[in-house]
Amino acid sequence: MKNRKTNPKIDEYLNKTQEWQEEFTAMRRIALDCGLTEDFKWNHPCYTLNNKNIVLIHGFKEYCAYLFHKGALLQDTQGILIQQTENVQSARQIRFTTISEITENEAVLKDYIYQAIEVEKAGLKVEKKAEIMIPEELQSKFDDIPELKIAFEELTPGRQRAYTLYFSQAKQSKTRTSRVEKYIQHILDGKGLNDK
Repeated sequence: MKNRKTNPKIDEYLNKTQEWQEEFTAMRRIALDCGLTEDFKWNHPCYTLNNKNIVLIHGFKEYCAYLFHKGALLQDTQGILIQQTENVQSARQIRFTTISEITENEAVLKDYIYQAIEVEKAGLKVEKKAEIMIPEELQSKFDDIPELKIAFEELTPGRQRAYTLYFSQAKQSKTRTSRVEKYIQHILDGKGLNDK
């Protein structure tokens, strides 16, 4: 790591962190050994190539992990990539609970990082799932208010997905209907769920 330029923000982050300090330090060294630039994004160490995010280091209560931004495009030869939740489309994690899991698998981890670098160099992009499941309560409003359906379809896929996830998360139909009604004007105005 002596030949690699380190970021003082990461030094400060590692000095302050209570958990996973030894693991983060090893993960940092491995990422820097792969020739990546060290940055600090989303309050975490992030390793980039030409300002493009390759891998992020982060910790949770139960584990720490490398998060590959385009992990869905990597060949998971070791079967170690994890999709954090079903709604995460492109990122994948490699999780650790001990320092030995990192140090004993250094060569494997570097292979995954080098693969992620090649994915970025090739300009590959993760195909986002286009299919958005419309909740019954929203579809009912589309039937009642045709211009609502038109306005919804003119929203970006991300905004459509945010609305449908928010509406669908309610367990009761009554709550889903209430959520849809609350955001009708927002949708008609072409706004996203969190837009003012």
